[in-house]
Formats: sequence, C-alpha cells, structure tokens
Amino acid sequence: MNTVELIRKKRDKKKYSEEELGFLIKNYTAGKIPDYQISSFLMAAYLNGMDKDETAYLTKAMLYSGIVIDLSNIKGPKVDKHSTGGVGDKTSLIIAPIVAAAGVNVPMISGRGLGHSGGTLDKLESIPGFRTNLSLSEYKRVIKKCGAVLIGQTSNIAPADKLIYALRDVTATIESIPLITGSIMSKKLAEGIDGLVLDIKCGSGAFMKDFKSAKSLASSLIDTAKAFDKKVIGIITDMNQPLGNYIGNWLEVFESIEALQGAEIDDLMTVSLNLSGAMIYMGGKASSIKEGIEISKDIIASGKAMDKFIEIVKNQNGDVSFIMNPGKYPKSKYSEVVSVSKNGYLKFVDNYEIGMSALELGAGRMVKEDVIDPKAGIVFIKKIGDYVKRGEPVAVMYTDRKAKVDPIKNRITSALVLDKYPQPKMRLIKKIIE
Repeated sequence: MNTVELIRKKRDKKKYSEEELGFLIKNYTAGKIPDYQISSFLMAAYLNGMDKDETAYLTKAMLYSGIVIDLSNIKGPKVDKHSTGGVGDKTSLIIAPIVAAAGVNVPMISGRGLGHSGGTLDKLESIPGFRTNLSLSEYKRVIKKCGAVLIGQTSNIAPADKLIYALRDVTATIESIPLITGSIMSKKLAEGIDGLVLDIKCGSGAFMKDFKSAKSLASSLIDTAKAFDKKVIGIITDMNQPLGNYIGNWLEVFESIEALQGAEIDDLMTVSLNLSGAMIYMGGKASSIKEGIEISKDIIASGKAMDKFIEIVKNQNGDVSFIMNPGKYPKSKYSEVVSVSKNGYLKFVDNYEIGMSALELGAGRMVKEDVIDPKAGIVFIKKIGDYVKRGEPVAVMYTDRKAKVDPIKNRITSALVLDKYPQPKMRLIKKIIE
C-alpha cells in the first residue's frame, strides 16, 4: 500500500478497509511514516469523517499496536471511567479512591492535557515524586495492593495512540468523533477491564459543544465498547463552566483533596458521585447507580476515600506530606484578582477561553515540547446564575509569567456575559445511557 494514496483516499471521502487502516497505524508506530503524513491523514479524517466500521478498524489497529493487559489473576471486578475532557475536570482523582474503597478495582490509564483541556497525568505529576510511568509489573502490583492505579501509556500499551494523541493536540484535529473514539477505546481496552463508565462532556468547554454532538460521541464509544464485549454506561454531563472552582494541575489536586475530605462542592460532587455510583453498580457492589451514589457518600464520610487516595499516592511514589499538608506546596510568583465592571447575573461563560487562559498562564502546552508549571492556573469563583457585583472577584489567576497577567485578565473578563435578569442554574447530568 502507498501512504500518499491512502491520504488521498480519505481526502476524497472514500472508505478505508481494515487492512488499510492497519497499514497506516502499524507503519506510523514503527517509524516508517513521518509525522507530516499522519498529520495529513488526521486532518482528512477530521474533515471527512469515518463510519462505524472504520472507527472499529481504527480502534483495533491502535489497540493491537501494543499489548492487551491480562488482569485475570487479580480477584474482583475491574472497572474504569473515562472523561472526554473539559475545564477543571478532576473527577478521576476523586472517584478512583472512592470506587477502590468500595471493593471495585480501578485500573486507569490516562492521558495528558489536550488543547484547552487538562490531563489527569499532568495533575498527578504535580504531586512531588508521583510516578505515572509504571512498568506493567508495577501496574499489576499496585492495583493488587490497593485496588486502584493511575498511569500513562507505557511503550507497549497502545503506542500508536500515544503518538497520535500528542500530534492531534498540535494539529487542530482534536474534535473528531472517530479519532476521539479510537484514542479512548484503544487505551481503555488495553487495560484489562471488564467495564467502562464514560463521562461525555457537552458545552463551551468540551470538545463536543452541543448535546447532539455529545450524544453522537456517546453512541460511537458505546458501540465500540460493545463490539469488544465490554460493559458500558455513558453519562453526558455539562461543561459550560469550570467543574468545581480550581483549574490547573496542583490546584485541581488541592480541590480533589478537599472533595475527598467531604467539602460540599456542589457541581463537582454531583458529577463525581454519579460516575462513582455507576462504577460501583457496574462492579456489582450496588443494585443501581442510585445505591452506588449513597455508598460513595458513606465512603467519603467515613474517611475511607481519603485514606485510599493517600494509599494510591504512596504506592506510586508520591510525597504524601503534600497531600496531608497541601498548604506547604510552592506558590506562584504572581496572583491577580479578576473582577467585572458592572453588576449582573452570570449568564454565559466561554469555558474554552477559560481553559486556554489557564494554559497560557502555564497550566498546559501550546506545543508538545512545552513544560507545564504545576502551580499555574485559575480559581474560578462564580457559577452561572450567580449575582456578581461590580468590582467583586470572579476569579483569581496564578502564574510565574508576569507578561501574561494583564492579557489573560482581559481574556477571562471577555469570556463572561452578565445579564440584569436572574439566570437558571445549569443542569449537570444531561443523560444517562445504560
């Protein structure tokens, strides 16, 4: 087969065979096809799409570019969760310890920040010493010991996805349902899981901007999971404003610690508890998602969730003193309060702009070689529907980049729309697809 001909084929809106997609993925992973040609393939696929069959072929090729982990010697159900990404979405850090404490194994292979959306690995690595690059033997040891493990792709777990994931981030090819499906499912199917709970984000801070697109992505992910005989539940959730209040890597770890200690963070905990409840239900430890939610609440109240988080951090070489005493974490050189110039009810947040603002402050990458500042980010104080007074803080920025302070302050205020009339609160759980 010829790479140029295959790029042309999708450019001309023709359908790939399983063998053709296998050829592209296999040879790119082996270093025989350069980045610039796969970038062309990604853009052609982004613009012209791939059907259900092609999506399954892509997922299969990416999955079998590496090994599929066998966890059959670990007792009990193995259930993971995946979020399609958003702003302030730190639910993995909250639900993994809850679900593990409930007796369901959580083998979680996560990704890094993608575009305006933060990544679980970057958040975890803001904890000094925390290792996300465990070997497969270490991966199995940790999950056997404490019931949960959170790592990145090793060189032999879906290596094609690791390469393509980084390339999509810098080629404007992120928001493609087939590419998202292949990326998510190749990692998740490689984990050795029995079931998967999907958090499909919808709104201005999500890759899927509207409910129709989110539902299409949910259907694609669910169809692919079923094609590989995996249990699956999809939950479509709102991402029209930051989830919780903290955006940025260590800032989100800090808020997760507060959540695990029982802090009442309404929107963050509504989403987190629905996800953990679904995972506990899927793992056979509850008779319904609703019962799983109640079990999750009890685990937090008892302190078991926080204890489990400390255990996970310790087993992955993280310095638990920062978890026990987060106030000792280094501070950014500059902090700046963001306020508005008039009174009104917060009507709209361009959440993409908030995510990009955090990225420019140092919390993300503009190119794949960029180094993240784990301290950088935004504390976003207000929620849609809140009344805001002129001069009242709506956010606080944290950065070591002095030159970014004023332009990002303006970028945040420009992302907000106020109205003189009261506004309804956002509905966080849009749809549950069992």
